[in-house]
Amino acid sequence: MKTLVVAEKPSVGRDIARVLGGVKATGNGFLASDTHVVTWAVGHLVGLCEPDEVDEKYKKWRMDLLPMLPENIPLKVFKQTQTQFNVVKKLMNDKEISEIICATDSGREGELIFRYIYSCAGCNKPVKRLWVSSMTDAAIKAGLDSMKPSEAYDSLYLSAKCRSEADWLVGMNASRAFSLKYDAHLSVGRVQTPTLAILVRRDQEIDAFVPEEYYEVSADFGDYKGTWIDANQKTHISTKEKADEIRKKIAGKTGKVVESARDEKRKPPEKLYDLTTLQREANRKFGFSADKTLKLAQSLYETRKMITYPRTDSSYLPDDMIPKVQKTLNLLPEPYQAFVKAIAPVKTAKRIYDNSKVTDHHAIIPTDRRGEINALSEDERKIFDLIARKLIAAHYPDYIYSSTKIITDVEGEKFKTQGNMPISEGWRALYRGEEKKKEDEGEIPLLAPGDERAVKKAGVKQQKTKPPSPHTDDTLLKAMEDAGKTIEDEFLREKMKDSGLGTPATRAATITRLIDVGYAQRKGKQIFSTEKGRLLVKAAPEEMTSALTTGKWERALSKMAHISDKDEMERKEKRFMESIQRFCIYLVDYAKTKAPYQRFPDEKKSFAPKKAQVKKTQTEAKTKHDGTDAQANPRNGVPDESVFF
Repeated sequence: MKTLVVAEKPSVGRDIARVLGGVKATGNGFLASDTHVVTWAVGHLVGLCEPDEVDEKYKKWRMDLLPMLPENIPLKVFKQTQTQFNVVKKLMNDKEISEIICATDSGREGELIFRYIYSCAGCNKPVKRLWVSSMTDAAIKAGLDSMKPSEAYDSLYLSAKCRSEADWLVGMNASRAFSLKYDAHLSVGRVQTPTLAILVRRDQEIDAFVPEEYYEVSADFGDYKGTWIDANQKTHISTKEKADEIRKKIAGKTGKVVESARDEKRKPPEKLYDLTTLQREANRKFGFSADKTLKLAQSLYETRKMITYPRTDSSYLPDDMIPKVQKTLNLLPEPYQAFVKAIAPVKTAKRIYDNSKVTDHHAIIPTDRRGEINALSEDERKIFDLIARKLIAAHYPDYIYSSTKIITDVEGEKFKTQGNMPISEGWRALYRGEEKKKEDEGEIPLLAPGDERAVKKAGVKQQKTKPPSPHTDDTLLKAMEDAGKTIEDEFLREKMKDSGLGTPATRAATITRLIDVGYAQRKGKQIFSTEKGRLLVKAAPEEMTSALTTGKWERALSKMAHISDKDEMERKEKRFMESIQRFCIYLVDYAKTKAPYQRFPDEKKSFAPKKAQVKKTQTEAKTKHDGTDAQANPRNGVPDESVFF
């Protein structure tokens, strides 16, 4: 009898086969030995049926057929990957196979991929789950030695299933209802629409902004300078007349120090990377889009095997990883060893090692595999460098600096001077040569109250208030991550403090999706909403554009993924799906009776996709999986009208 291993993609299947040893005989879509058979999916082989496949009447886009609330949404095998599904199905049901190992990606979407295949194959053989955070041989071997029964991950699957079906229900109903209402092909989604609303609000703030002139008065005291402040510590002066009056008043006069303080401050190393913080920093430093960073990180994880699992929302490591981290640091390529040698033996530190803050996967760090850094592409090297330096810096001492504040009185007018001076470089040694930090504002003399200085020079500078900055991938990812924090209701805000729009693994796909459907556009690093996007936000109800709705759902799905009691799982599933159905009824009714009248630009009268376009869209959605979008784009196989998580 043999064990069947089902990986998510061919490259991972080959890695596992190599670790198992002896699995070399090549078949049609699998590898085999005397003890094991290794096969693979190519992303989503199976998905939810489309509306007309659930019921033929839904071939027609009609408002009176909405909402669509089928009791069950059946699964289907995608035609483009039917051949590989047949291979996996045949192997699953082969008499020689006694048990199966699920080796799809270790996350919610990877679990869904396997369970859908397993269900469609009609298989009932026992399953074990391989769960790994890196693709090195050592990590795969350790994972194979510590597998758990598939039942241990039932709650994760339930969460994934509810996500999949909820997105189908909301997307199919809302997209059809608003498309019919406005005679335009509109895509509405529980994550993409509130994300679009974030873009629209920022653009509206920029459009409505009216710049205001103001003035600042400065005083040069010889060995330091100060800026005029009012009683509220504000520097803005509304008129040039008043600014000139202050300048004339202090010119050539003597100032007296009325307040002086110098404090030593410490700044600890920043947290390790989760996916969102990695994407944000890569956007700030290199201009990479969130999607590009994810693909580069996926390549470093899967192909190069030089970093751990990238689709994580944790910035911490488990306590028992200290020995492994020490080994990893020692094996980093030569450019980093000069910094590694300065690290004392790795010790427990709550800001790095904390079991309570590790989710399904820990923070992104390099693996303990000595990779060939010169073999990386330039962009891969940039991402690896960020991750390697972050791990080293995390084990360095605090950055220490002195902070000085002086208030000088000249003829009753107050001037503020503030600056910082480095004392001990600490972890910032890893980032020498980068942009100047705000802590480095220049040396200020140590003065005491009562010290006097003559005003050597006084000046007036005209300034203008600046509009809010347009969103970039960096700021939009941050806004999506913090969406729950903007809720006014204090109780709900506290309940949702760990929730946002989407997950780290899906946010990049959401941004890309907004651009693909014409709701947003890039101009360099900046992202703006389009007229079509602004009109959709205006048309949709607040419940669809607010982070509150999807934040509640995401929190419910997250909790569902960690339930151990089977009865409680079923209760949570029932309650969640009932709420989704009620929401679909509301959305359709809103589109029918309350949505405001407006005309969408550049839309043809016949908005329903033609057969050729439907085929093209579905083909693009089901193309061979390349290992970069299994979780970043769970829409594989879902028609264009659907919602995207």
